[in-house]
Amino acid sequence: MGSGYVRIIGKWQQPWKIKTSNPSSFPSLHLLRNVRNPEISRPINPLSSRSFSSSSRSSKVGFLGWYCGMLETRPLITKSITTSLIFAAADLTSQKMMLQPSGSFDPTRTLRMSGYGLFILGPSQHLWFNLLAKVLPQRDVITILKKIFMGQTIFGPCINSVFFSLNAALQGESGGEIVARLKRDLLPTLLNGLLYWPFCDFATFRFVPVYLQPLMNICTD
Repeated sequence: MGSGYVRIIGKWQQPWKIKTSNPSSFPSLHLLRNVRNPEISRPINPLSSRSFSSSSRSSKVGFLGWYCGMLETRPLITKSITTSLIFAAADLTSQKMMLQPSGSFDPTRTLRMSGYGLFILGPSQHLWFNLLAKVLPQRDVITILKKIFMGQTIFGPCINSVFFSLNAALQGESGGEIVARLKRDLLPTLLNGLLYWPFCDFATFRFVPVYLQPLMNICTD
């Protein structure tokens, strides 16, 4: 053939008819492109992408995830401290609402409420709700009504009796005065609770997981 043709895979073709659209046949061009564009040639670090996903996931979890983790690993102390803080905040709010212009806050009363939540109500609710979940694990309406009945006839009278008695004793009342307080305040408190607590308990037992039921109960107290 003449000088105007080249031999390509056994065939003589004119050079301007050679198809050069396939970049894979010119690896040198790829190398030049990668050198000019470092973003393409830069390798992807799988560790960086993994750390980014874990950090974004942890940022989404936040305080709620940490608190749920504490409820799982240290349920008793977490529920007790939570109850103590909520009782202290509730008492401070109550004092502020009822405070006279010439009056002042009673830190001793707030300390009593906080200690009651920490040492008595928090642990007792943890044990009570876990007991109900073990004895009556179902969530149907009949089972929930049984739980409500047990709460109103067993847990409610016991915990209210302890609250009135301990609060009166810490204020310096005698045994007779404590008995008189129980006769005066316990039954009306339980009767008034019948108009409120069964509805709250039904929602708690129906929709709230067991490990969050004490928190739900305290927030509606």
